[in-house]
Amino acid sequence: MDTHYSTSHDEDHVPLSYSPLLDLPDPAGPPAKGRRCRPLKVFAVTLASVVFLLSLVALVIHQSPQTPVTVDNGGSSMETEGRGVAQGVSEKSFRGFSGRRLSFNWTSSMYAWQRTAFHFQPEKNWMNDPDGPLFHMGWYHLFYQYNPDSAVWGNITWGHAVSRDMIHWLYLPLAMVPDQWFDLNGVWTGSATILPSGEIIMLYTGDTDDAVQVQNLAYPANLSDPLLLNWTKYENNPVIVPPTGIASDNFRDPTTMWVRPDGDWRVAIGSLVNTTGIVLVYKTTNFTDYELLDGILHGVPGTGMWECVDFYPVLIDGDYGLDTSDFGSNIKHVLKASMDDNRHDYYALGTYDPVNNTWTPENPELDVGIGLRLDYGKYYASKTYYDPVKKRRILYGWISEGDLESDDLKKGWASLQSMPRNILHDNKTGTHLLQWPIEEVESLRTNSTEFEDVLLEPGSVVPLEIGSASQLDIVAELEVDNETLETVLAVEGDAIYNCSTSAGAAGRATLGPFGILVLANDELSELTPIYFYIAKDTDGSYKTFFCSDLSRSSLAESDVDLSIYGSTVPVLEDENLTMRVLSWLLPQCVDHSIVEGYSQGGRTCITSRVYPTEAIYGAARLFLFNNATSVNVTATIKVWEMSSADIHPYPLDQL
Repeated sequence: MDTHYSTSHDEDHVPLSYSPLLDLPDPAGPPAKGRRCRPLKVFAVTLASVVFLLSLVALVIHQSPQTPVTVDNGGSSMETEGRGVAQGVSEKSFRGFSGRRLSFNWTSSMYAWQRTAFHFQPEKNWMNDPDGPLFHMGWYHLFYQYNPDSAVWGNITWGHAVSRDMIHWLYLPLAMVPDQWFDLNGVWTGSATILPSGEIIMLYTGDTDDAVQVQNLAYPANLSDPLLLNWTKYENNPVIVPPTGIASDNFRDPTTMWVRPDGDWRVAIGSLVNTTGIVLVYKTTNFTDYELLDGILHGVPGTGMWECVDFYPVLIDGDYGLDTSDFGSNIKHVLKASMDDNRHDYYALGTYDPVNNTWTPENPELDVGIGLRLDYGKYYASKTYYDPVKKRRILYGWISEGDLESDDLKKGWASLQSMPRNILHDNKTGTHLLQWPIEEVESLRTNSTEFEDVLLEPGSVVPLEIGSASQLDIVAELEVDNETLETVLAVEGDAIYNCSTSAGAAGRATLGPFGILVLANDELSELTPIYFYIAKDTDGSYKTFFCSDLSRSSLAESDVDLSIYGSTVPVLEDENLTMRVLSWLLPQCVDHSIVEGYSQGGRTCITSRVYPTEAIYGAARLFLFNNATSVNVTATIKVWEMSSADIHPYPLDQL
C-alpha cells in the first residue's frame, strides 16, 4: 500500500504547516492526515507542530521517570575492569555486572520489545564478532562468537546460521567449540578463504590453555554438505604463533587470505608494538606452514592494539565488488582495523605494494585509527566477504548492547548483527566508502506512506501519521535553500561544533539541528532525534554534521547509553545544483531497539541502541523537526512498515 501526503507553500490557499503552541497544552498536537490517492500525488493537508525548544524545556521540567527499585546482584560494587579485558580481548560489556544499585523497574513486556524483528541474533545468550562469512552451494553462511551458556561474554564458541538471502536465517548446531589445548580458552575471531578448487580454509584465533593467542586451521569435514555442519580442526594446530617481540595477548584475528600471481597466499593479523597498532603479514603455499614477511603492512603510532583487521580491494568508478585477490591499476585497497582502546572501527583507502609488503594511505590525515570510521555509533569488529552470486562486497558488524549486564541476564540475550551492507568506493569524494543495506532488505517492506514538501519552519515539530513506528524503513530528503544558506553563513557560523559534545537536538543554532524523531511517544517524553547540523568552517565554507541523539531516548536514565553520536558528512556542491538546494538524504532503519542511519548514500553511518520505556509497541511515533533558529527546511519523506524476518532453527530432523 502506498499513501502520499503533501503540503503547499502557497499561504493564500493552505494554512502554515505549523502553529506554535506557546503554553504547550499538547506537545505534539494532532498528527498530519491526508487522503489516499492513486496515481496522483497532489494533496493539501494542514500539519500541526509546536515550538521544539519549548517542548524540550518542558520535557526536562515535567518528566517523571518511573521510581527506581533496588536490585541485589550479589556483589558489592561495579566492576572496575570490563568483561573480557583480563582475557586479552576488548571489553565486552557496556556497563559491568553490578552489585547493589538502583535500577529502573523494567517489565517483561519492555524486555520483549527490545528484541529485534529483522536483524540477525541467536535465539538466546551472548553474541559478538561475525566470523568467516561465505557463500557455499546456494547458502550464505554466517559464523559468530557465541556463549551457549549465558547472556554475557565467555566460553566463546562459533555459532552458525545459514540463509538464502541474508535476511531470513536458519540456526544450525555449533560449528566449533573450545575443546583442544590450542583453543581451550576460546574459539575466537577468524575468516574464511575459498580456494579456486572450491575448498574452504578457515583460520581463526584460539586462546590456548596458557592464554596465548595463536592462529589455527579448520576446514569442512564434508565439502559436499551445503550446510557445512561439521568442521575438522587441523591436528598440528597452531599453524602460526606470536613472533618474537609480540606479546602473547596482542596477536589475533586473521583476515581472509589473498593470492599473489606467484602462487603465494597471504594473510594479515592485527597486533601491537608499544602503543603502535600494526598489521603483520604471513605467506603460505600449503595453508599449514606460514612465513612472516619482513616489516609490517602498516602501523599508526598511538592507536593501540588493532584487532579484527580487514583488508580488501575496491573498484574505482565501478558499481560492483571485488574478490579479495583482485589487483590492478583501477583498484584501491581498504585497510580497516577495530581499535581495542576505544572499540571503534576505522578504515582508510590506500595503495597496496605486494612486492614490498606495504600499504600506504592516500591521505595521511585520514589514516587508520585517526580518520574515518565505518560507523559513528555502536558498531565494532566488522568483517567483509565477497559475494560471488551478485558480485558485491558485504559487510557485517557486531552491534553490542547499551544497557546493563544485569538486564541482559534477565532478558536472556545480548547483542545482534547489523543489517548486511553493500560496500562500494565513493567515486564522488574519492576518500570515502559507501555503505548501503543490501537490496534484499526491501523484500520486508509492506505498507508505505509518503509526505511531500513538508515545510518545517524554525522551532517546529511535525507528527507523521503512520501508526506504530517500531519497525520502519525511512527515506527522507531535507532541503535548505542555497541563497538562505549562503546569506546566513556570510555573517555567522559554528566551526567548533561536535555531535558528541554538543547539546544534541536541543541545542538551537542558526542552521540546525533538523531531521527526524524516531521511537518517540505522543508526549515527547521519550524521543531519539536523527539530525543534521550545518556549521561554518574556519575557511568560510560549511560543514554538515550527521548526528544521533540518545540523551532523551529513555526514561531509564541510569541504566542505558544516553550518548550523542555522529560526525561530519561530505555534501558536494554538484549533487544539488540542478535543484538549487542543498539536499540531505536520510535513510533510516528502525527495528525496535536498534536504529541504523545512512547519510548521503552511506558516506556517514550511525548505529544506535535505544531502550525506551514508553515509546514502544503501538505507542512508538515518528516526527519531523526543525530546531534551527533562522532557516526553513522542506522535507519529503517516505516510510515503509517492515515485516519480520523468518529466523528459526533449521529442521535437521528432515534431512
